[in-house]
Amino acid sequence: MNEGSLTTLGRLLCHFVVVDQNADGSIVNLGLFYLFYMGLLAVFCTNAINIHAGINGLEVGQSYVIGCAVLFHNLIEIQARSIAWENHVFSAMILLSFLGVSLALLRHNWYPASVFVGDTYCYFAGMTFAVVGILGHFSKTLLLFFIPQVINFLWSTPQLFKRIPCPKHRLPKFNSQTGKMEPSRVLLKSGKKEIANMTLINLCLQMLGPMSEQNLCVALLAFQTLCCAFGLYVRYNLAQMVFD
Repeated sequence: MNEGSLTTLGRLLCHFVVVDQNADGSIVNLGLFYLFYMGLLAVFCTNAINIHAGINGLEVGQSYVIGCAVLFHNLIEIQARSIAWENHVFSAMILLSFLGVSLALLRHNWYPASVFVGDTYCYFAGMTFAVVGILGHFSKTLLLFFIPQVINFLWSTPQLFKRIPCPKHRLPKFNSQTGKMEPSRVLLKSGKKEIANMTLINLCLQMLGPMSEQNLCVALLAFQTLCCAFGLYVRYNLAQMVFD
């Protein structure tokens, strides 16, 4: 709002959504756009963990790191008695149970794994995050903790949409001679050139070089932790730029 009237951006938004002038433009009713975003968020969360997977400890490890970041965000909002603090209490209650289960599972899923999680845990974890993010009213903040998963999805897009051949499994390959993981490769449609499968796991191996499966998982979880810390920094230090 500018001197009681909508700004140029506000007038432009009025063509697509409802801007509440009685609230000085601070409330925007997204209508169907919001429902569409919620649907996309639920689909993304359930699949993002599932496609960023394939090595011992990664699926449960990334879920545990994201869960800790979300719980930390909840506790900050509860302590500050924010407008939606009761919704954050609900989220924290769900996540405490989820983190306890995930930590116990991670003990058996860590390299060398004796328990394998498959699609079941990935979908369970993703939907847990979607539910707490939507019902806890922090769906935008939630995406800040999914930065590696967003990168993995965007990097994978050419293969996911069949612009580049996409094999059923794009896991890194194990070199029995060196005992290390190496990027798996796919033959282009021309049949003359091979490229590494376009996943964040293979990209990490391309950038850091071959490494053991355990070290690869540690590197990816370290990146996940840094991204979650960055997400919290953005949420509480750059909120005016990102959320307002």
